[in-house]
Amino acid sequence: MKIQNPKSKLQRSSKNQKTNATDTLRYQVGSETVLFLNDAPVENGSTDHPFDLEERTARFGEAVIRFCKKVPVGPGNNRLIGQLVGCSTSIGANYCEANEGVSKKDFKNTIGRCVKEAKETKFFLRMMATSEPELAEEARQLYREAKELHLIFASIFRKSS
Repeated sequence: MKIQNPKSKLQRSSKNQKTNATDTLRYQVGSETVLFLNDAPVENGSTDHPFDLEERTARFGEAVIRFCKKVPVGPGNNRLIGQLVGCSTSIGANYCEANEGVSKKDFKNTIGRCVKEAKETKFFLRMMATSEPELAEEARQLYREAKELHLIFASIFRKSS
């Protein structure tokens, strides 16, 4: 996997970022089928991954999509499913857009949307856990990740002034 060079000032200052790591993404398609994307070996057998917020937000969005496929379709859940998928995948999309920002003001505005989408994701995960108690534990795990992303983006937003 090619790790992109940092585009924002905040990414450039990150001490945890590595530039030559590879990664393998596994996708469970059915009970027996597994797809691999970017099927390259990790260097030296290390399990360390670079600090890549774009990748983290993409994986979070994918996890929420897989979660929503488990939710039974019905009048009470259809709206929750649509809202949850929309706001959780928007976090990563807005972050990608922020990295391409043409100005500092544009960057801050787009990161602010990431903060809002992460907070909205937390809300809809809470509603989903209430709607489907048998999926509550998985919703709680996703909620924890949404909370971490919210805190990360809120910190970036505050520091981008």
